[in-house]
Amino acid sequence: MEKQYPSSIILAAKLIVLFLTVAVAYFLKSVLVPLMFALVISIMLFPLCSFLERIKLPRAAASIISVIVASMILSGLLYFIVHQVIVIGKDGQDIANNFGNIYDSIQGWLESTFGLQPGELTQRIREEGQKSLSGVGKYLTSVFSSAGGTLANGILVPLYTFFFLYYRDFFKDFLIQAVKGASASKMVDTIDKIYHVIQSYLLGLVMVMGIIAVLNTVGLLLMGLEYAWFFGTLAAILILIPYIGVAIGSVIPALFALATMDSYWYALGVIGWFQVVQFLEGNFITPNIVGGKVSLNPLIAIISLLLGGMLFGLGGLILAIPMVAVMKIIFEMTDATKPFSFLIGEPDADHLKKDSYEKLLDKHQLNKEKEEE
Repeated sequence: MEKQYPSSIILAAKLIVLFLTVAVAYFLKSVLVPLMFALVISIMLFPLCSFLERIKLPRAAASIISVIVASMILSGLLYFIVHQVIVIGKDGQDIANNFGNIYDSIQGWLESTFGLQPGELTQRIREEGQKSLSGVGKYLTSVFSSAGGTLANGILVPLYTFFFLYYRDFFKDFLIQAVKGASASKMVDTIDKIYHVIQSYLLGLVMVMGIIAVLNTVGLLLMGLEYAWFFGTLAAILILIPYIGVAIGSVIPALFALATMDSYWYALGVIGWFQVVQFLEGNFITPNIVGGKVSLNPLIAIISLLLGGMLFGLGGLILAIPMVAVMKIIFEMTDATKPFSFLIGEPDADHLKKDSYEKLLDKHQLNKEKEEE
């Protein structure tokens, strides 16, 4: 007879296994991050690769062409961003001078309002600025070092992507063999579900980014801001980093408007327009295009982003949401891990009502047990 363990011990064992998995992933992040990027890209490229195979191209050729197409698109986007940064950099001295004038105006207002002496004010600003810059410098160093590592490992991503496409049926066969018997059909269903969820989410996200880029750019063009296409596209790309990316994407053009336009209202207009676009994106665009493909509750999404960024850097921020969605699907495979899948997902409407606790007790037939006691 199989020994039955208390539920508390079983839960503790599951949490320990989860903690050890995260710890191992952290130590192997230099290998796992490019692998995860390659897996995500290969899922997006599967329709193209499958189409090329249907027109009688060998799988190896179809996989290579798919990777080349993706590399050309990403390289073109990177070239556009770098080129625009270089062009904007040529006006760097004028922008710096404008910021200096803005600083002088703010300094004069503070002196007249609070009665601070110029030397005292400058000293205070310098001291606080040094403290802030010290902290910001350390943070930016860690971010850019992780970004540099991501780019360095990115050389391996096309190679990994090719093998994921070329050996996809081989890998599926391995997973099916690893869970022989009744669980094999469940494994096939899980693989298909992961593929459809991630592909629908990512392709939908690309469509959302395109729409957001156009809306951002139109607003900036109407305000007469230079490099509108660059700032609009950059802000759209930054939505890859949920929550944080939107804020960064609006602050950058607002600062540029503050330094180059003849009124502070332009900077406020940029922020206001981006907030309108964000409202449209969150309430109309994303729900109608992406829908509930990745149904994570906001708390888990925020924690995932924080942990992803802390453990895996920039790559972790971008991959956090898709990877947690994959974990949610995998947790649904067995009864032992289904509670974790439930925790990751969005709560039902019944969980958010005033009498939800009583309904919860009725649902699990716990009220009857209380009455019997």
